[in-house]
Amino acid sequence: MPLFVADAGIGSRLLAGCTTGAMAVAIAQPTDVVKVRFQAQANVADGSKRYKGTMEAYKTIAKQEGARGLWKGTTPNIARNAIVNCTELVTYDLIKDTLLKSNLMTDNLPCHFTSAFSAGFCTTIIASPVDVVKTRYMNSAPGQYSSAINCAVTMLTKEGPLAFYKGFMPSFLRLGSWNVVMFVTYEQLKRAMMSARGSWESPL
Repeated sequence: MPLFVADAGIGSRLLAGCTTGAMAVAIAQPTDVVKVRFQAQANVADGSKRYKGTMEAYKTIAKQEGARGLWKGTTPNIARNAIVNCTELVTYDLIKDTLLKSNLMTDNLPCHFTSAFSAGFCTTIIASPVDVVKTRYMNSAPGQYSSAINCAVTMLTKEGPLAFYKGFMPSFLRLGSWNVVMFVTYEQLKRAMMSARGSWESPL
């Protein structure tokens, strides 16, 4: 019985990326809200802090804003995760296949590294606007924006389109390094499992 199935098509990869991203956000959104607000308060010039600790942040947000406060920005966060997951999965395969078919590289570590880092760059370009809106909306005071769309429109009218690419370089380095670790590890594990499979199926 085969241990591996044929490679899934692009449609299956996109569906997998969207569903896994949505499930992760639905569970972990309160943690992301607290993380974003802690990162923002670290940059306050006068040193004032909204929260003194993680548990206090959860309690304060729940008390002042209700459960909706802990899940604030869920929709843009789901969109962001779906876009990131879909883009990095598809672009990695496309870049890798192009390198191999063009005989520019062989199917080894340098090819996997190049494909993963390039996929991180493509993903950052596509996902950065949603990521910036998500972060801005999650960190906003109650009533500052009526919705994530209102936040995006306000940013566009007041700050211009370049506002959606604030923090591009750190975002690229984060996604690029993450993609390298993820895809290189995946490729090495896949190769090891395929080698083990061959050993199991070979006659004694």
